[in-house]
Amino acid sequence: MEIVLPDGSKKTLDAGATVADVAASIGAGLAKAALAGKIDGKLVDLTTPAHDGAAVEIITAKSPEALHILRHSCAHIMAEAVQELFPGTQIAFGPATDDGYFYDFLLPENISSDDFGAIEKKMQQIIKANEPFVREVVTIDQAKEIFADQRFKLEHIDDLADEQITIYRHGSFVDLCSGPHIPSAGKIGAIKLMKLAGAYWRADASREQLQRLYGTAFFKKAELDEYLHNLEEAEKRDHRKIGREMDLFMMREEAPGFPFFLPNGMVLKNTLLDYWREIHRKAGYVEISTPMIMNKQLWMTSGHWDHYKDNMYSTVIDD
Repeated sequence: MEIVLPDGSKKTLDAGATVADVAASIGAGLAKAALAGKIDGKLVDLTTPAHDGAAVEIITAKSPEALHILRHSCAHIMAEAVQELFPGTQIAFGPATDDGYFYDFLLPENISSDDFGAIEKKMQQIIKANEPFVREVVTIDQAKEIFADQRFKLEHIDDLADEQITIYRHGSFVDLCSGPHIPSAGKIGAIKLMKLAGAYWRADASREQLQRLYGTAFFKKAELDEYLHNLEEAEKRDHRKIGREMDLFMMREEAPGFPFFLPNGMVLKNTLLDYWREIHRKAGYVEISTPMIMNKQLWMTSGHWDHYKDNMYSTVIDD
């Protein structure tokens, strides 16, 4: 079969050749650096077969998508460590985020930041073992058998009736997941658990309250050190902290999330508004003022009412 590379060049490979085979055909260095791939623009594992005429791209640590894939894999490793340390743990969802990853757990007993050291130590052991991430396609019945003791997964499986169900295994851990993942855990260079928070199952306050454990991961320790340093510097410049120190505003429980501007804050706010008006006036803009509340018919015409009425504020005035 013939595949197309990002530079437009073509390669002829045996039918059924995988993304890893494509990388190896280009060079040993790329084969070693490969983490995942793209087939016709879709992110896939290295073990995914290409097809005749496919556009294939190799993902390495230098690729924009690489860190997200690494962190997704690290979320599984964190969940694996938690399950091993706290038998009976129920797992929910564990995605990568812009700056790390998290996983939601229902644990036999709540954990605290005092447990971070033990969890990180277990994660490091798992990473050192360098076991592969293995993708499997399963039926609904097989999935329910695999997750027979995981009630959140069983509930989620029922939502997947019309989809192909894939799982990933890594060591003792298995999870419903569409991937892709790094080839093996040893690709992870540095990890750090960041914080704990509460979360409801499916974001529903009437459902079980879970513990959300946040972490981050990088390919190199120097990258983690730089990230933690930047966080520390950002905390020094946090507007919530500086605002209190400079008497710009205060927060009250009567209005969570909404600041009460103090005299110093009003000076700053009005200075910014004056500047805003000046640059708009120079650019030829003029100001208008519109009502805060308008008839529902306007929002029905715009389409907002049909799509967002549950999050809009409404009131009845004069019938």
